[in-house]
Amino acid sequence: MTSNRPYLIRALFEWILDNDCTPYLVVSAEVPGVQVPPAYVENGRIVLNVAPQAVRNLDIDNEFVSFDGRFDGQPFRVQAPVGSVMAIYAKETGQGTVFEVEVTDPPPDGPGEGTSDPDDSDKGSKDSGSGGHLRVIK
Repeated sequence: MTSNRPYLIRALFEWILDNDCTPYLVVSAEVPGVQVPPAYVENGRIVLNVAPQAVRNLDIDNEFVSFDGRFDGQPFRVQAPVGSVMAIYAKETGQGTVFEVEVTDPPPDGPGEGTSDPDDSDKGSKDSGSGGHLRVIK
């Protein structure tokens, strides 16, 4: 079966908007294929306001989340594989969900820049004993 992550992201996005809240995404900037402005990355992740009034051309498909945004007044095309989305939540309430980062092969049109998954033996194992590095963000 395909990943349920993009479906959950889309559903939670709609739910957050239906409740008159602001949807925020937390994205791991360390996953191959992520294109975000590096100046806004902290501790390997970036928090993005994806409210309709904050972005243009938002597309949450089964492989990528992408949109046109502005950072310090400068336009930037943001693109992130759905596996890099660490959380989606409502800014006002903190309600949402947290995901484990899914590292997959780099997109075919992306160079990958020499990055690789250091532990391929862990793929498919939900409980590898290494523990997660995600924290609840409020």
